[in-house]
Order: sequence, then structure tokens, then C-alpha cells
Amino acid sequence: MSKSSGRVWPYAIGASILLIFSACVATIIVTSKMPVEASDTYMMGYHEADASANEIIQAQIAFDKKYNIAYQTQALNVQNTQLIYRVTDKEGVAVDNAIIKVIVTRPNNHKHDQELLNPNINNGVYTFAPITLAQEGRWDIMAKVEVDAQQRFYNLKADTRAKETFEY
Repeated sequence: MSKSSGRVWPYAIGASILLIFSACVATIIVTSKMPVEASDTYMMGYHEADASANEIIQAQIAFDKKYNIAYQTQALNVQNTQLIYRVTDKEGVAVDNAIIKVIVTRPNNHKHDQELLNPNINNGVYTFAPITLAQEGRWDIMAKVEVDAQQRFYNLKADTRAKETFEY
């Protein structure tokens, strides 16, 4: 039996502690360089959305009892995308006094946000000026619709590479 075999394990423990500490430091450095974006599901910070979640849901239910909103854009394209919404009451009568604010954004990245205001209104159809998207891929289309005292958020996920659009 050699006396040197009993001296190796303290060095192994010290090296593993140093390795674990180095991994922790590397994790902190890498994650601090990653962008962290605030949630904007309801065009507000996530703290505000969380604090008023019940009111947002109640407002959506009240809006849906009186009005219908439909996204009528055929497909999302990188060039000349024109967003179109139709707002009617429950009897199908066109609503021309809605205020619609739309933000087109990439998920978890606000670098390419585009805010759309002042659509052309014709018989309940709200048509926004054509926009150019910065790149292909997935986009979030977030709309805030107000009619009289009622309001609703109408958030969609769309992709320039696919025709499907769905509400979230």
C-alpha cells in the first residue's frame, strides 16, 4: 500500500469545488447577457396584467356579450401586410365607432415592434395601412378594441410561413 494514494482525494474534492464554482460563475455571466423582455400579453407589464387579470377577463366577457370581432387578414407576409378587422354587434350590425390599437411584435423581442393606429373604417371593417415586417417567422398581433365603455384584448399568433392564425 502506497502512502500517496491517501493524498489524492483532497485534491479531487478541491478541484470539483472549483469546477462547480466556475460553472456557477459562467452561468451567471451567460444569462446576464441574454435579453429579458417584459410580458406584453395585454399591452402592459406583467405585474399590471397580473394585478388586474380578473378585471381584464370580466371586460372581455362583457365585450363578447355585446360585440363580435373578427380578424380578416388572409395571410401574414413580410412585404405589404395589411391588417383587417371587422367589428359587429351581436345582431350583425356593423360598428363604426370602435377604437382599435394594434401592435405587431416578435415573441419575446420588442426590437421590431410596430404600432398601428388610425385605420380606415368602412361599414365595420377596420383596415390599417400596409406594413413591412422585419423578418420571416412567428409574429404576435395584439389588438385592444374599445367600443363605447366596453374593451377587449384580441391577441393573435401568426406566421409568415403558414396561413394559420389563432387567438391566444
